[in-house]
Amino acid sequence: MLDRTKDISISAQTWLDEFERALSQSDRTALAPLFLADSFWRDVLALSWNLQTITGGETIARALTALAPGAAPRSFKIAANRAPPRRVTRAGSDNIEAIFNFETAIGRGSGIVRLVPDGTDGDRLKAWTLLTTLDELRGFEEQLGTLRPRGQAYSRDFRGPNWLDLRNAARDYADRDPAVLVIGGGQAGLAVAARLKQLKIDTLIIDREARIGDNWRNRYHALTLHNQVQVNHLPYMPFPPNWPTYIPKDKLANWFETYVEAMELNFWTGTEFEGGAYDDTKGHWTVTLRRADGSERTMHPRHVVMATGVSGIANMPDIPSLGNFKGTLVHSSRYEDGENWQGQRAIVIGTGNSGHDIAQDLHSSGAQVTLVQRAATLVTNIEPSAQLAYATYNEGTLEDNDLIATSMPTPLAKKTHVMLTEQSKELDKELLDGLRRVGFKLDFGDAGTGWQFKYLTRGGGYYFNVGCSNLIVEGAIKLKQFSDIEGFVAEGARMKDGSTVPADLIVLSTGYKPQEYLVRKLFGDAVADRIGPVWGFGDGLELRNMYARTRQPGLWFIAGSLAQCRINSKYLALQIKAIEEGILGRELGAA
Repeated sequence: MLDRTKDISISAQTWLDEFERALSQSDRTALAPLFLADSFWRDVLALSWNLQTITGGETIARALTALAPGAAPRSFKIAANRAPPRRVTRAGSDNIEAIFNFETAIGRGSGIVRLVPDGTDGDRLKAWTLLTTLDELRGFEEQLGTLRPRGQAYSRDFRGPNWLDLRNAARDYADRDPAVLVIGGGQAGLAVAARLKQLKIDTLIIDREARIGDNWRNRYHALTLHNQVQVNHLPYMPFPPNWPTYIPKDKLANWFETYVEAMELNFWTGTEFEGGAYDDTKGHWTVTLRRADGSERTMHPRHVVMATGVSGIANMPDIPSLGNFKGTLVHSSRYEDGENWQGQRAIVIGTGNSGHDIAQDLHSSGAQVTLVQRAATLVTNIEPSAQLAYATYNEGTLEDNDLIATSMPTPLAKKTHVMLTEQSKELDKELLDGLRRVGFKLDFGDAGTGWQFKYLTRGGGYYFNVGCSNLIVEGAIKLKQFSDIEGFVAEGARMKDGSTVPADLIVLSTGYKPQEYLVRKLFGDAVADRIGPVWGFGDGLELRNMYARTRQPGLWFIAGSLAQCRINSKYLALQIKAIEEGILGRELGAA
């Protein structure tokens, strides 16, 4: 019995042995007692070829019984090269957390099991959460370490093309089309292209900007990342250890250029994706690209990856009277630098991260700034409160921490963030009380789940305070409610009390449209309707249409923070590789 030993490594391995034995026999009656009644299994490709979360011990046992014969999972062992089994607290509950390795019929995987005593069954240790992930396909391992390319095509052929000749030819696509076309050259596009490169999948990244990294470089002057450097590495190439805790946008942009060169990624700048159609019979797309010189190129990739981010098409709200304004009107995505507005008057509409940062940038440059709040907003200090969610990344290895992040099922992640939000409210009490006094409307996310789930469901609606909130409390930046504005006039905003807030500049920090708008624009109504919403959870426990096969064969989506893209690019690339090698069907649900 698991509860008879105090050695948690033995306890964890004993559970894994019992689990493997029950799986091998497809014995539901033996599997169910290994799980708590209220338990969670998250599978990332390993058994189901899907990203899915199943809840409840009996339901998990039924699903495992159905999937095990095809996947043939086996050789479950505590991972020797990872953090050893340990006692931890996750989502407020004490448990034994163990990282393990295993194999399947087609590959190798890793996972995490969290064991807790079941008080209704003699305190027998049972699984509270289980994660199983596919790490690699057998026979198609990444070209790393001893599997690295040897350069034999050019190393000893003094009369043939050298490395640079081969790189230029690969990048030019003069006589071939890529297997995968990645639209968008930010962190999402670079991460998935790097993963595909290691799996020997011919991949081309395109971006409409003139220079690699411009999607960060061209944003407002004062921008830095709001989470810390140790969380934000790209695959294979971590940031140097002397980098600042909060990375400036231009430093990150320049790193993107370095990364593309070092990882030998094929990247076309100044290239616009004009649209595409999928041929079900031939199993490929016909897409049109417009290059910087105005020329067009038609390509036939088998896969298109949308890596345009959560922030795609700017959301320009329908404010009828805004056309009366005679000054400069700009969306936050086109705002550059407050120095241009020294001594002038500005209204910033919207109180998310961009709105606050832009307001602070304008104020610091000597502008008179009024911030207009449209809806209640979550505010938390950037330190320590906003960093609480990343506490695990302050210790251990990046590989272990990424697996821990992947292992948390959505209901428990929500519970965790409710607890972190309550902790943040206590830490930030003085600031929050000050904001309430000046009329700032606060909220703390759906059911108090905080900023992380605001991001995961709507892509914004929160602010990491780096000083702007303090300026609002002090009155250095004025605050108005959008509901108090009667309309806009030539000289600014006319308030319902008859006063006017004068402005030379109005910045609309009003967010971005959902990605399905871009899908409809590029691929048409039929594809957009087939796929449905992108991002957010809907009624499910996984992000919709993210990182996995969609209802449109050959169309994939990846977005999110640098950490999300680093983690999930691996799983997206594995699916494409499996399809290319005939291991996995193109259709959603096809094995």
